[in-house]
Amino acid sequence: MSYASLLNELRLARGLVTALVDTLTDAEIRTLYHPDLSPPGWHLGHCAFTESAWLQATIGNDDRLTRPFAALYTPTETPRRERGAKIPAREALLQWSNELQSINDDLLEARSPQLMNHPLMQDNYLLHFLIQHYSQHYESILMVLTQRAIRSDNGDYVVNDPLRPQTPAHERVPVEPGHYKVGGRAPIAYDNELPPQQATLGPYSIASRALSNSEYLSFMQEGGYRRRELWSEAGWHWQQQHTFEHPDHWRKNISGDWYGIAARGAYALSSSEPVAGISLHEAEACANWAGGCLPHEHQWEVACHLQLLEDNGRAWEWCGNTFYPYAGYRSFPYENYSMPWFDDRHYSLRGGSLHTRPSIKRASFRNFYEPDKRHVFAGLRLVYDTHA
Repeated sequence: MSYASLLNELRLARGLVTALVDTLTDAEIRTLYHPDLSPPGWHLGHCAFTESAWLQATIGNDDRLTRPFAALYTPTETPRRERGAKIPAREALLQWSNELQSINDDLLEARSPQLMNHPLMQDNYLLHFLIQHYSQHYESILMVLTQRAIRSDNGDYVVNDPLRPQTPAHERVPVEPGHYKVGGRAPIAYDNELPPQQATLGPYSIASRALSNSEYLSFMQEGGYRRRELWSEAGWHWQQQHTFEHPDHWRKNISGDWYGIAARGAYALSSSEPVAGISLHEAEACANWAGGCLPHEHQWEVACHLQLLEDNGRAWEWCGNTFYPYAGYRSFPYENYSMPWFDDRHYSLRGGSLHTRPSIKRASFRNFYEPDKRHVFAGLRLVYDTHA
């Protein structure tokens, strides 16, 4: 993609994030709707700050506009619960972010030698990085707005075509044993996708489709949340603490029918759509119930490259391995993007959701969350006879 095209993509990514915040009130941009999700206004401020920190402070050696906001918009400096009170008023936030982005546009349009010769701009790396950064926060804001909608739901949504349970009956697609190439390519890939690896995989088969809403309902109705034998030790301990009985985004109306809640409110659950809003613990238990298991992320990536996954990208898919550095990993452009999460407490997810922007919907992209997180638009796909 050309430099001009990337600059247009960056403007589009900015606009999508801004548009979500622009629909909210001053109170809403400051509200912490979920303990694991920042207030929606913080995401816009963080994106504008990050863009400016790289272009103005790092490359341009001028931090006058970013220094006053560094503590607020650097995630490690201000806890989520404290961010809402510190966010500028709605109009001030929108004006400030727009002004920073305009200055950055001028810098990018000018293409000065100081900018273009900087290592961060090699092969337009920084433009790719910023587009993807905005795209990740766009999806995060939609998670926030989904939590807002869940809070305001009153349970009276009328379901015309109730969801019915269905036994999993997916086609199992075999993958031959062999040595496969996995990982990303510069300049688009994030550091945790690099360098490309050779994955040696034993024979396995993978479901052509992710587990659906109807199939997950069958897991629920067959007592999946109460059957100890389906859960890992950590998963059962977690379940006993919380006693969840359904995906995070599902609710039941007065007639006993299930429906979903998204950023815009209640909607009818499609029987064939991949389930979303479940933790790794729930995904593991459901996989055990269905007679399979969660894939290693390289099994998933290889199957994606082989075009064996029919509905990829409709819900993030939990993988059974923790998030880890590839052999030869080198942090870039800064150590804290991936390094802190190689902690054996975060698990990989692959694929993307309906809300994931194209810039990060690639086979090698590695998402990562702790196993108890349910606010993510995440479900599962089964593998069988695995020898990874």
